[in-house]
Amino acid sequence: MNNKELIRGVEAVLFASGEPMSIERLAQTFEKTPEEIVKAADTLGEEYKADKRGIVIVRLENTYQMASDERFADYIKKAFDMRRRTPLSSAALEVLAVVAYNQPVTRAFIEQVRGVDCSGVVSTLIEKGLIEEQGRLELPGKPLLYGTTKNFLRCFSISDLSELPPLPKNENAVNDVAEQLSLTDEETEN
Repeated sequence: MNNKELIRGVEAVLFASGEPMSIERLAQTFEKTPEEIVKAADTLGEEYKADKRGIVIVRLENTYQMASDERFADYIKKAFDMRRRTPLSSAALEVLAVVAYNQPVTRAFIEQVRGVDCSGVVSTLIEKGLIEEQGRLELPGKPLLYGTTKNFLRCFSISDLSELPPLPKNENAVNDVAEQLSLTDEETEN
């Protein structure tokens, strides 16, 4: 299989999958190295970008996925008659910032940082698919641990957590980061 065939093969598999596909799985599928898969997927993404297509190739940590270009979000909503959801509250953005920068974390940790009960906000973020349960802490009571999801990365247009803005070095760090992490209505839709 030559390089052009590999690029087209990756395109076909990503299209058929509809979900993020791991680099390792693609490497096994095509009997290529992970490096060859990354090169092929990145080349495909650049082709889409250069042609200004309605589809983009998105890298989320160690996976790739086809997604619609955000330029066409309004048309997609209209075509599927999607209802607007309310944007995230400042409390939700604060909780999201605490989780993103400190994950995995317990609800007690989040509440200690914020100084208020966060159970309702945590539930909302789970419903929106922005955070998820990631196991339990080995302490009495075995509290749940929370972390961000691939949907979080997708909503904020980042490929991994290293692309988050640096934490400010002042007392209002949580509020400052929450302001930087602002979502529009269409970004919070699942």
